Amino acid sequence: MSLGFRKVGMVWRSIPSIKESSELVRDDSKCPDGSTLIPWLAGKSLARDVTIVNTVAESYISISTSPGGTAEHAAARKSAKYSSLPSSHIFQPLASETLGPINTTGITFFAELGRRLTDVSGDPRETAYQFALSNYPSKMICAVVV
Repeated sequence: MSLGFRKVGMVWRSIPSIKESSELVRDDSKCPDGSTLIPWLAGKSLARDVTIVNTVAESYISISTSPGGTAEHAAARKSAKYSSLPSSHIFQPLASETLGPINTTGITFFAELGRRLTDVSGDPRETAYQFALSNYPSKMICAVVV
């Protein structure tokens, strides 16, 4: 989920993107990790926020009994956190566990992002690149998605 790498990749492929938008800042000064400049779906921009959860942390042991359970829990928390974003945006939580699993909607997002990047670049490996980058367990690298 390398935000920096993906942003560079998208700029290189002439797909505009920004890190954050001032209209997405909440009352508590928190905002998603970034937003697309061009509409993502149904005329709406995509706002996303990335988190990586430590599956073996004591606070997650009870929900990490099923594969991906911790990622789904973290994604649900992110969705609740940003539920008041403007209707001009679609919110996409991206949650990954340190041991690999990604939340279900995150998997769908990476597949669609790979498909769109393939349309622009012509490289059929774009989807594989997105999943390879998303499994790198580092908040610094996993900060910007598009």
